[in-house]
Amino acid sequence: MPTTPIHLDTNYLIYYAGGGREDVVGHVEAWLREGRPVYVSAMAWAEFQCGPLTVREHDLAHDMIHGVIPITVDTANRAGWLFVRTGRRPRSLADCLIAACAIDAHAALATSNRTDFEPFLAHGLVLVDGVC
Repeated sequence: MPTTPIHLDTNYLIYYAGGGREDVVGHVEAWLREGRPVYVSAMAWAEFQCGPLTVREHDLAHDMIHGVIPITVDTANRAGWLFVRTGRRPRSLADCLIAACAIDAHAALATSNRTDFEPFLAHGLVLVDGVC
């Protein structure tokens, strides 16, 4: 049976690489032990790179993920569609891109900012259960 991939929001990358939240580190390590593929969107990776970021944190995050998923034209179209359908919320375009990437990949999104992504649930986004 195929395993649903996990996409990480930027905050999950930050908390994992910085070791700032044991629950996040525990979730990620459990997914990896289960053999679940863990990815990030190019948008989340770009936000992560804005730092501040040490070389160790960069390398830890880079080595943990299975890849950075590019933003294609289809993903950009979906992100724009999500932006319009969820009320053109100020400063939400990055979240729209992250959500669109997860939707397109049939992946579940792990985020510590669940309320930021709840508007996308009605449009196909799946959030990882038990993660807040």
